[in-house]
Amino acid sequence: MTSTPTPPDVAAELRRLLTNSHAPYSGVHVAAAVQSPDGQIHYGVNVENAAYPEGVCAEASAISAALTQGQRHFKRVWVTSSLPDLIWPCGGCRQKIWEFADPGCEVISVGADGRSQSHTIEALLPLGFRLEPGPR
Repeated sequence: MTSTPTPPDVAAELRRLLTNSHAPYSGVHVAAAVQSPDGQIHYGVNVENAAYPEGVCAEASAISAALTQGQRHFKRVWVTSSLPDLIWPCGGCRQKIWEFADPGCEVISVGADGRSQSHTIEALLPLGFRLEPGPR
């Protein structure tokens, strides 16, 4: 675990996007961003649904936004929420990130107070898998 500074513009955009999240059931608003190797950043928010398991996590939303723009590799992921402490992607989102993560992809949790912590996706999902053989 390391402390990785989050660019101020990314942190500000994540905080701004929390208001776009749709979380009437849990009340927990989440925003995420994924960064491709060329520096492009794609954002997403959580979208809950009355059929509760049918919602979309913020990380999955950001990944979908990146894929829509043709990005297939990520070097960094940020996540923040309306909760006072740091949060981390759920297990399903860790696997979704793994699918497109470059080796050593950083997953950074940004707290409401601006502090952040970082782990590699390999540390967060030590036994993640891909159908393709070999390292990326």
